[in-house]
Amino acid sequence: MSGRVLVVDDNKVIRQLIRVNLELEGFEVVTAADGAECLDVVHQVCPDVVTLDVVMPRLDGIKTAERLRADPRTRHLPVAIISACGEHEAAGGVGSGVDAFLAKPFEPSELVRVVRQLMHHERRARRKAAGQEGGEEPPAADGRQELRSEGRQGESDGVPEVSPQGAPQDVRSQARRAGSAPGAH
Repeated sequence: MSGRVLVVDDNKVIRQLIRVNLELEGFEVVTAADGAECLDVVHQVCPDVVTLDVVMPRLDGIKTAERLRADPRTRHLPVAIISACGEHEAAGGVGSGVDAFLAKPFEPSELVRVVRQLMHHERRARRKAAGQEGGEEPPAADGRQELRSEGRQGESDGVPEVSPQGAPQDVRSQARRAGSAPGAH
């Protein structure tokens, strides 16, 4: 499966690392150095998936995700946070409509798996939307709900997180634990 990925990170080395790993798997990769640049190019690039670092100059990854979700032209785009940030920042991403979280450092195979999974759900949602008649929007037009349900553990409806070791984890459960125990993050 090939597709276009917009990789947003202020660290040039990380951008290049992500680019090379995705290109080796057949993806076309476009990069941006921060959230502001992402918003400038996203409509020209028309990516299938966007990856965002959290801590960046001008516009951070969480605010960028919020703006992507607020724009009708990009609200359907799958967004993954790829960051060294902790549970607290990841919880902020859930509220911003982020679809997945990958902690740095990460295994290249996990990066590819997350991007493929997001792209698969985005394409399925597009096919569903194209197949529906009438003016109403399909129930899972952006595919995020489907991805979250697959990442479910127990009664949680969290977004799948991938730890550095590659074990899926539930971001919302982590956020709840972090919020209930002062100083737990």
